[in-house]
Amino acid sequence: MTPRDLEHELAKLESAHLKRVRRTPQNPCGPEMVLDGRSLVAFASNDYLGLANDPALKQGAITAVEHWGVGAGASPLVSGRLEIFDVLEQRLAEFAQREAALFFPSGFQANLGVLTALTDRHDVIFADRVNHASLIDGALLARAEHCRYQHTDLADLKRKLETTPLSQGGARLIVTDSVFSMDGDEAPLRDLLALAEQYDAWLVVDDAHGLGVLGPKGRGSIADAGLPAHPNLVMIGTLGKAAGVSGAFVAGQRNVIEWLIQRARSYIYTTGPSPIIAGALLASIDRILEGDDLRAQLQDHIARLRAGIARLNLPFALLPSRTGIQALVIGDNAQTLQIANRLLDLGYWVPAIRPPTVAVGSARLRISLSAAHSSAHIDGLIKALGKAV
Repeated sequence: MTPRDLEHELAKLESAHLKRVRRTPQNPCGPEMVLDGRSLVAFASNDYLGLANDPALKQGAITAVEHWGVGAGASPLVSGRLEIFDVLEQRLAEFAQREAALFFPSGFQANLGVLTALTDRHDVIFADRVNHASLIDGALLARAEHCRYQHTDLADLKRKLETTPLSQGGARLIVTDSVFSMDGDEAPLRDLLALAEQYDAWLVVDDAHGLGVLGPKGRGSIADAGLPAHPNLVMIGTLGKAAGVSGAFVAGQRNVIEWLIQRARSYIYTTGPSPIIAGALLASIDRILEGDDLRAQLQDHIARLRAGIARLNLPFALLPSRTGIQALVIGDNAQTLQIANRLLDLGYWVPAIRPPTVAVGSARLRISLSAAHSSAHIDGLIKALGKAV
């Protein structure tokens, strides 16, 4: 694309109702946010347990900054892995019930690191068709053959595992989100692990939206499925959603983590994260483990929202989900934007999600619920939806 092409391409996005606009809240993340001077009820964040502005996490960050300062100063393999991150990684391994864990500054970096370190051009990556963009990019950067199977379709995956040629010495890797971020549905993890065992494949699970919300003590989708520690299973846990902070970790067998330390370029060649993050996350782990009341509150909100939308008899599909992701599929880009803007006028911030984030013709309102919402917030949104549609 030449510099002259940019204006033309931006105009095309505008005319197709696909141009994205950044919105800048003027107060901390929470159920009520100030946008352009207006107070709104926000259903726009992934703060599923309401921990992003939690006092315990803020105190954890303050304690860390007082002791460790604000910067790491170097990459982790030079001098940028401060002792507080050793403590954090041990806690994350215990939380995930795995032998070892490795912390990355972001979920995107974790996904790139795992896929590029575990595979190369001799291997085949079998990926769910609606995986997150970071998993798609990781597969492309790995230079492995990228074989996409139909969404959560075990028969299609098995067929591809059986028929896709494998180079001599090559490996197979199955990669999936646990909870899919735009639909809120879930991968069949037990069956995927069975296929990974049958075909001697890695199974990499990105538990971005299940961690903290699902499973005993909020340990995530893998624990919820009852999957044991397994040499073929690699867990990626995102810490910027229900955990309320930022970053991500990879958990698995000790030799997997050691290999990532040696070969994951997105870990090796980046400055170590701020110790502020580690201090907040150590507090977050405690809050998640003790947070059964928060998870119960979130489930109450989910049931209340779904029942209320059902009573509206809208001409749109509310996709099935037991998570904080509740997707109301409108279809048309312009209509989706129009409804989102009407909701905004009524005081409710619900993002309009359009292609390429979702398939063409499936634009939607992505309603993100938090334990920090109140019943009045939920009831108000239902009433506003009835007016906005």
